[in-house]
Amino acid sequence: MVELRSFTIFSDLKERDLEKLRSTIKEIRYGHDEIIFMEGAPAFGFYLIFQGTIKIVKRSLRGKSQILKIIGPGEILGETTLFDKGSHNAYAKTLDSAVVGFIERGDFFYFLERHPKVIFRLFKKLSEEVKAFQNKLAERSYASSKERLARLILCLGESGIELSRTELAEMAGVSSKTAIRTLSELEERGIISIESRKLQICDKDHLIRLIEPSSLNLDGNLII
Repeated sequence: MVELRSFTIFSDLKERDLEKLRSTIKEIRYGHDEIIFMEGAPAFGFYLIFQGTIKIVKRSLRGKSQILKIIGPGEILGETTLFDKGSHNAYAKTLDSAVVGFIERGDFFYFLERHPKVIFRLFKKLSEEVKAFQNKLAERSYASSKERLARLILCLGESGIELSRTELAEMAGVSSKTAIRTLSELEERGIISIESRKLQICDKDHLIRLIEPSSLNLDGNLII
């Protein structure tokens, strides 16, 4: 389980300031496959991921799902509704057991007023995620399904996160049928191996050749 100082936005705080922040955090433990918040639910605060892996998912009116991102220890959750006091536009669900810290919006704003440098680090992090989402949106226009899946496999292979084939399809933005066909092809060619939900990269160089290079480097516990 990571410490509070492991979060990028709090990394420069002094110990006494971290202690003040800790006093406002309510620790919540979740099991595997549990909902942290529902899409459309009112947002009351801000979450810190101390342990575990969480997926953030958007559902359409027709019931189709798109995994927006996957986050792990040291990442934040609920930041999109922190300043507008609106409702959650996606739902958050654990992929394994997790420990999450919750801070009420008022308490967090009170802390930010006294530690304005945290705001700049928070905005920097948010801007990096916006760029990543812009890249992903553009990729949907020009990249093949194989290229999108290859990029995702490279990210997952380094993180150790296990996803089902359906979840891989939802995250890459392709149909389940396309994902299964492409994954089977890569497996038959010895580029990857899949046992149950565990995905292993056998030929990393081949996957790298399939994708367009990106200059954007996100934290290891954030996959978009």
